[in-house]
Amino acid sequence: MTSRVALTCRRQVHPQRFWNLFFAVNRGSLNSVGKKSDECQRWDVKDSCFPNASYEFVKYLRQYICNTLGSMIEEEMEKWTSEQNQGEEFGYDTVVQHVTKRTQESKEYKEMIHSLKNIMKIVVESMINKFEEDEIRSQERQKKIQKEKSSSYCTDNCSDSDSSFNQSYKFCQGKLQLILDQLDPGQPKEDRILKFYAQTFTLSPLHMTKEIYTSLAKYLELYFLSRENNIPTLSTGIDISNPNVTHLLKKIRLLNEYQKEAPSFWIRHPEKYMEEIVESTLSLLSVKHDQSHLVSQKILDPIYFLALVDTKAVWFKKWMHAYYSRTAVLRLLEKKYKSLITTAVQQCVQYFELCETMKGDEVLGHSKSCGIKQKTFYYSGQELQYIYFIHSLSLLGRLLIYTQGRKLFPVKLKTRKDSVSLTDLLVLFTQLIYHSPTCPKMTSPGHLEDYSPASMATEVLCILCDQKECAIECLYNNTVIEALLQPIRNLMKGTKAAPNCSETALIHIAHILARIASVEEGLTLLLYGENMNSSEEKSPTGAHLIAQFSKKLLDEDISIFSGSEMFPVVKGAFSSVCRQIYGTCEGLQVLIPYSLHESIAKAWKKTSLLSERIPTPVEGSDSVSLVSQESQNIKHGLYDMYTSSMAWEENLLDDLLNFAATPKGLLLLQRTGAINECVTFMFNQYAKKLQISRHKKFGYGVLVTQVASTAAGAIALRNSGFINALITELWANLECGRDDVRVTHPRSTPVDPIDQSCQKSFLALVNLLSYPAVFELVGNQSLPNKAEYSLREVPTSVIDIIDRLIILNSEAKIRSLFNYEQSHIFGLRLLSVVCCDLDTLLLLEAQYQVSELLLNAQEENTLETSESHREFIIDSLSVERNHVLVRINLIGGPMERILPPRLLEKGDEPYPWPMFSSYPLPNCYLSDSVTRSTDLKQDNDLGKLLLRFKMSDKQTAWIENCRRQFCKIMKAKPDIISGGALVELLEKFVLHLSESPSECYFPSVEYTATDANVKNENLSSVQQLGIKMTVRYGKFLNLLKDGAENDLTLVLKHCERFLKQQQASIKSSLLCLQRNYTSHDWFVSSLFIIMLGDKDKTFQFLQQFSRLLTSAFLWLPRLHISRYLPIDTIESGIHPVYFCSTHYIEMLLKAEVPLVFSAFHMSGFAPSQICMQWITQCFWNYLDWIEICHYIATCVFLGPDYQVYICIAIFKHLQQDILQHTQTQDLQVFLKEEALHGFRVSDYFEYMEVLEQNYRPVLLRDMRNMRVQST
Repeated sequence: MTSRVALTCRRQVHPQRFWNLFFAVNRGSLNSVGKKSDECQRWDVKDSCFPNASYEFVKYLRQYICNTLGSMIEEEMEKWTSEQNQGEEFGYDTVVQHVTKRTQESKEYKEMIHSLKNIMKIVVESMINKFEEDEIRSQERQKKIQKEKSSSYCTDNCSDSDSSFNQSYKFCQGKLQLILDQLDPGQPKEDRILKFYAQTFTLSPLHMTKEIYTSLAKYLELYFLSRENNIPTLSTGIDISNPNVTHLLKKIRLLNEYQKEAPSFWIRHPEKYMEEIVESTLSLLSVKHDQSHLVSQKILDPIYFLALVDTKAVWFKKWMHAYYSRTAVLRLLEKKYKSLITTAVQQCVQYFELCETMKGDEVLGHSKSCGIKQKTFYYSGQELQYIYFIHSLSLLGRLLIYTQGRKLFPVKLKTRKDSVSLTDLLVLFTQLIYHSPTCPKMTSPGHLEDYSPASMATEVLCILCDQKECAIECLYNNTVIEALLQPIRNLMKGTKAAPNCSETALIHIAHILARIASVEEGLTLLLYGENMNSSEEKSPTGAHLIAQFSKKLLDEDISIFSGSEMFPVVKGAFSSVCRQIYGTCEGLQVLIPYSLHESIAKAWKKTSLLSERIPTPVEGSDSVSLVSQESQNIKHGLYDMYTSSMAWEENLLDDLLNFAATPKGLLLLQRTGAINECVTFMFNQYAKKLQISRHKKFGYGVLVTQVASTAAGAIALRNSGFINALITELWANLECGRDDVRVTHPRSTPVDPIDQSCQKSFLALVNLLSYPAVFELVGNQSLPNKAEYSLREVPTSVIDIIDRLIILNSEAKIRSLFNYEQSHIFGLRLLSVVCCDLDTLLLLEAQYQVSELLLNAQEENTLETSESHREFIIDSLSVERNHVLVRINLIGGPMERILPPRLLEKGDEPYPWPMFSSYPLPNCYLSDSVTRSTDLKQDNDLGKLLLRFKMSDKQTAWIENCRRQFCKIMKAKPDIISGGALVELLEKFVLHLSESPSECYFPSVEYTATDANVKNENLSSVQQLGIKMTVRYGKFLNLLKDGAENDLTLVLKHCERFLKQQQASIKSSLLCLQRNYTSHDWFVSSLFIIMLGDKDKTFQFLQQFSRLLTSAFLWLPRLHISRYLPIDTIESGIHPVYFCSTHYIEMLLKAEVPLVFSAFHMSGFAPSQICMQWITQCFWNYLDWIEICHYIATCVFLGPDYQVYICIAIFKHLQQDILQHTQTQDLQVFLKEEALHGFRVSDYFEYMEVLEQNYRPVLLRDMRNMRVQST
């Protein structure tokens, strides 16, 4: 038996480390063989005849050694280890040293080396002979090919689209001779040199092309420095028909070709290879002639010719792209060639000064960019200066992207006293947009606009905007923003924007501003300026100025542009900037005073009427032969007018649609009356797979979720066809598609409860089916329950989905499904998520008796095991139904109820959870850790708080002292705020607040009805089911007793009558506005349990509480169709909790927990929807009872804004879970189904106090303004 050491060594050395041992043995003995192998490897690199030579050689060598020495090494290892002491362990190095020495001295090793030398000699000699023969044949073939294709390698073929460099590795000295032989001796010397350079670039290996390039660059550098050569001057310009100029340009072009190709392969070579190319280039471009007294007599430098060949400096863009080359370029620019940057800046400055001093038409002639890409044989000095300016602008724009490039600034110019900083340069670029002239329009789309100064400067600034770090350092400061806004300020003052500022320049400025506003840092700068907390800002910030200007444009209150055909484009450009601002919560808050939604809606209605009046052009409606030229012109004019009007109308609809990105913006959109048209527009864009705008990153998910959170939005989604399309797509993935869809391969069998192909549709339905949407789409509708369903009958509505996938109460429905089990599980999963909203659960239970149907299905899914016993069949459907039944029939927070898992366990009992087909639920689903109420009034801190209620002087200071004492208790001993103590605290505090006029928000309402007066009134079936659920939960908590159901019924009837006295009379097509509050009153139910079932105390408290501002946000029925709200707010059907509380939740979430906010947008889900669900049902099923009490008490004592802070604290608590479920793409399911595990209100009190200090003034001001909002 081998020892432990031997086994260890064998595992380590053989086979993985066997070769280490061998090469340690024969490091010095294979020199002669190594020389031969090295020679083979060199051939392998030079020629493609041996691509795998080195690999095959090593493979053979390893196998040969293994066969010869392998067994001997094994024997030596075992022999050596067996001789050692069994108690000792030896490391790897010890074993290797011993076995290496023995093997090196062995006879077998010496014989192997001798044999290997002989074999390798024969092989290498054979390879040499074969290589020489192949090379001779290759040369002969190459001569033949070169004769046929020699013309294809001429210099003139070196173009951007057809590269001259093929990165060949096949080259030998014979090819150089072949190239020389093919040159025509009759051609001029310059032409032969060019052709030689071109063909050597093409045929040489890469390491030789570097030598060719540097020699060409050096030659050109000497050529420009020589006084003997006739180089054109700036005054004479460049005549490219001149042979000397032609040859020079061809050489520069050949150089530029290689410049653009080199970055694709130079990383394979040593750094020195690349550095020599870079340095030779920069050295050439830095050549400067002695400056003449007259600028016009200046001899043209090499960079002028390079700018002619590569106007937009593509070579520099490619060199700066990769870190490998960028580092070398920037290092050389900093140390030796900074003059290149200085002259580029100087060129831009000179052009701008020219624009300021010369008239527009003169500058236009100077910057005759239309000549750049047109057929011309002569470039004047002015044109050359302009081309060099464009090249400089492109080069500087690329340089500023990178940190080290920005470190090259400031630069010192000879013509300026002060250095040019980064900010100065960016301001210069900005001023070029509106100071330089716009080239005349052309009928054919050419390259003209691409080379105009404004277009080029805009392109550079937009690229900088897209680089976050660069934008923050360069662009996002008041100086640059002020430069961008300067022409707008001038126009607002009634003066001319700038000498050459046109509509096109304003469009460029708007384009840049939209880029800035689409980024958080840029938006903040536009909204608040650089000093957010400073009150020194005398002029309005960028956002205010843009909004004012956009409103004037939309209202056509600026006469300077009236009648211009570009005017609609200018309006659209600036409305797009506003769209980026008001599409965020904080941006909307700033722009609300300008009522942009009204101006946009007014413009849209006007444009819509105009579009209807223009006859729609019909293709081919007239015969060309019979229609005069004048008629054709009219027809084309009408067509242009129609398309322009339609484009402007769609732009305005898009602007209006973006108000729906925030809760308050959605309210403003509904007030315009254009929500149906906007949602239809969104659906049409969605159907075309188009994004909302170039700045939106995550599509329509958030917009749809926001719209679906309101009743009017849900109706608009239905009318637009969105819901129909969504359900049709779902059915195609889940069951079957249309008859005309060709099936090319069978569908794979799903392995997940919801197949990946259906996941997107599932999440879209979850986003869609908020309670307001469900009530409008399903309320008062019965199920079809047909006697027969066609296999190809595709559902088109939500009621159809419920009928076909959820409530399968007939054989006809089951038979109509191709994939019954998979489809029904989809329906049950959807039911589980949707019913997490307790109002939706009560609605479905009241209309369709969902629980009873599920219980019947469980009963039918049993197997009779004996005469008196039946066993449930455990399958995917019964497990899912069991989970849903427990979820919808048991109320409780994370510690109060136990939900059975959906997955089976390993072992003998895969599903230990008891199933049931009748009520009550098995006790195992009821938690034993429920906190029972206790009377802790004797606590000292609580006693101090209660003592304050007996003080006679109860002014503002008294209220603040009570709140401070409450906060102290919540931080130190939160559990004592419960039971009887909580009742007394709430009663006395609210009583004193209601008696203080300064604390009352709503007026006092006289109410004299008695129990007898309301006894015969009827509650809705939803309210009745909610009462039963409340009493069941209260009894589970041991807080309610028998008879509580009748008492709660009376309280709710009194509340309905009390609130009805304060309701307005309106007519609406929305179901939710045609009757009393359609949901269950969860706040009254919670308060009833807090008051331990005392109906008198409960209603008395509600009457007092109804006067406080907090009641509007805690007690949602309080403002249902309330006369205290503006009529347009009532008609929208949107509650202040949605357009105020959840609006600020989203705003604070973005500022306080930005990762969570981004996660929501990436998931296509809106925080407002889940928060509305939490708040509406007072966190039932999400928090334990003690935490629900703390939520209510905190908002009552500290103010309604704490509702917002608590939601922010919850998101902060859930951050890691939210990020995880964003990755698994089930965020909305997680938030709706999962309770808030581990969250305690008291744990986040200090954090919420910080939020209060930062945000309370804004929040409370907006909450108080809800009654008078008319914007």
